[in-house]
Amino acid sequence: MEFCPKCKVLMLPKGDIFICNTCGAKKKKSGSSVVVEKQKKKETVVLEKRIDILPKTRIECPKCGNNEAFWILRQTRASDEPETKIFTCTKCDHRWRQY
Repeated sequence: MEFCPKCKVLMLPKGDIFICNTCGAKKKKSGSSVVVEKQKKKETVVLEKRIDILPKTRIECPKCGNNEAFWILRQTRASDEPETKIFTCTKCDHRWRQY
């Protein structure tokens, strides 16, 4: 790691030199310098419309009267409050909550 001799901020490596992002000063790398590389951001894979892997239960849909729904649990309020169960009808995809 190298620090800028002018403004004393951390200089970033670029090729065989260090560059200050604040003032633009450049400094040649020496053999004892440690190079810290930025890590790539992790990618999140989103499964589209994979509702078929959710657990099912027997409950009546308030919209169509079907007796089966998928359900998930979400913490929608403070952590000392109980979770909210969110149902999705297997027939009409209507969603409703149970607190």
